[in-house]
Amino acid sequence: MKSTVVIALPGDEPLAEALSESLGGIVAMLEYRRFPDGESYLRIHDSLDDSSVVIVARLARPDPKIPALMFAADLVRDLGAARVGLVAPYLPYMRQDARFKPGEALTSASFARWISSHFDWLVTVDPHLHRYESLDEIYTIPSAVIPAAPALADWILTNVQRPVVIGPDAESTQWVEAVATHAGLPWRVMRKQRFGDHDVRIAAPDLSGLEQRTAVLVDDIVSSGTTLARAAEALIEAGLGPPQCVAVHGLFGKDSRNTLAAAGIGKVVCTDSVDVAEGVIQVAPLFAPAVLSMIEGNMTQGDAPGR
Repeated sequence: MKSTVVIALPGDEPLAEALSESLGGIVAMLEYRRFPDGESYLRIHDSLDDSSVVIVARLARPDPKIPALMFAADLVRDLGAARVGLVAPYLPYMRQDARFKPGEALTSASFARWISSHFDWLVTVDPHLHRYESLDEIYTIPSAVIPAAPALADWILTNVQRPVVIGPDAESTQWVEAVATHAGLPWRVMRKQRFGDHDVRIAAPDLSGLEQRTAVLVDDIVSSGTTLARAAEALIEAGLGPPQCVAVHGLFGKDSRNTLAAAGIGKVVCTDSVDVAEGVIQVAPLFAPAVLSMIEGNMTQGDAPGR
């Protein structure tokens, strides 16, 4: 069996270490720095001959990271790796999945082509699949989507007394239902109307019999915080106490934390798919089975990029 080598993009070493322990592999250090002109320098000191390499990269705010990711994939192949896979806890460029105005870039498809041309397989956590049924529509390599719902549910059960799981809008239904089902908790979904990036109106659902419970808002992404803030205000107005928020990916755009706090939200947590202080729910333990499956096969010769 080929050896497994895990390599992290800069800043993601703890996640790579945790994943390596689960896989029984070794961690190879990626030496990375920039030349005075801003160009990238990469070096790997370890032997990669005939190994199966797993590159770990948290890709929130991706643009500065993409060149290093592509260079690293090329480098490990140049050094003899037999297979190269990508573990990306947060997969970017999934929201731009349609052209709403003539001439707009369909960057979800472009990014998928880049990744598919450099890697043999992809594992990620709950990508923002809205208009795509699956990653297979735009990625031409085998992929596995890891659901975060069990980890979110376990955190809620451990840290919240008498919770009710609530989704801020219809798009959150899949995560809310999965979390609530795993935890055996009641759940509701709110109704949202969006009039602009920061103009969102949300109506509370029927909360009869749930007045004494703690509302836990669940969503896949915290970005501007506007939707969750309006949802929290509607719940408080309906008579519930300050809600807590649990999300898969914490992107936290400018002023989002202030927006959430001003709405009366008691606590916000998310997975560590993004490197933020709120990322207290670990995703590394979720990856090992899917990564092992990818390493052990299920790919044909035609699946491998560059072959």
